[in-house]
Amino acid sequence: MIEVNQITKKYGSYLAVDSVSFQVEKGEILGFLGPNGAGKSTTMKMLSCFITPTSGTASIVGKDILKDPLAVRQNIGYLPESAPSYQNMTVSEFLNFVASIRGFDDREKENRIEGIIGVTSLEEARYQTIDTLSKGYKQRVGFAQALLHDPPVLILDEPTDGLDPNQKREVRNLIKQMSREKAIILSTHILEEMEAVCTRAIIIDRGKIVANGSPADLLKESNMHNVVTMKTKSSPDQSLNDLLVELPGVAGAETEESGDGLFLTRIKPENKADILSEVKSLLSDKKVDIEEIYREKGFMDEVFWNLTHGGRN
Repeated sequence: MIEVNQITKKYGSYLAVDSVSFQVEKGEILGFLGPNGAGKSTTMKMLSCFITPTSGTASIVGKDILKDPLAVRQNIGYLPESAPSYQNMTVSEFLNFVASIRGFDDREKENRIEGIIGVTSLEEARYQTIDTLSKGYKQRVGFAQALLHDPPVLILDEPTDGLDPNQKREVRNLIKQMSREKAIILSTHILEEMEAVCTRAIIIDRGKIVANGSPADLLKESNMHNVVTMKTKSSPDQSLNDLLVELPGVAGAETEESGDGLFLTRIKPENKADILSEVKSLLSDKKVDIEEIYREKGFMDEVFWNLTHGGRN
């Protein structure tokens, strides 16, 4: 559905996007992550034919962004950053304007506008001018125009920006539902959103892709991946920690107060191996009274930091 091949964008001597390549299939929700200035929005603008790449190209449902940009625009729904719109129009007027540009006749326009207003929960705001809306409602209007023509590809730049927690949940559920029949790219700086919504994620830093994989795969890069965390009412004896360290595959064990009246012991594996069953077996043999024990998935913020800042001075 989306194929990006060595796409590059320069502004003078500044290299904003550096030979980026990736694919997105139908049914995928690709999260595009990176720090501010990493090249996320620039890449999305090139894919939506808003700006022209310096070199490289991309295709959307087989249409080349350089050779056939009009066909590309017909097949994408694009939500730019900050959801720009005509502020003096009402919500209904703006969506009617967008539907006219898309070439729908009067009956089709009415059906699509009614449907999308319901989907994006804009009923209460439909007769307000856009300049009077809250940031969250303006974002919904931007989302509505992107969905109005039911495109096979969605390119969404910070789609939940400005929404309250309930609205974010609604939008995330909507994105998941739509992904069954579409290919979706969404940029976000909210790591929780990436884990909750995306089937795959690309992390970009200084114009280059530094990671590409599922959220579960990215979490394996965390230093906390497969660390076993144990909570107890009293601090374990040093002898217990010594026994834990003697287990095959265990690299170390450290105990600290957790702040909730309990003691937290982290048992670190060698090479991020799965050691939970061995640890539980030892604790059972020693009849250790445990309040809670679990295997850590890892921390996405740590992975993100290491990939985007770890190599910097």
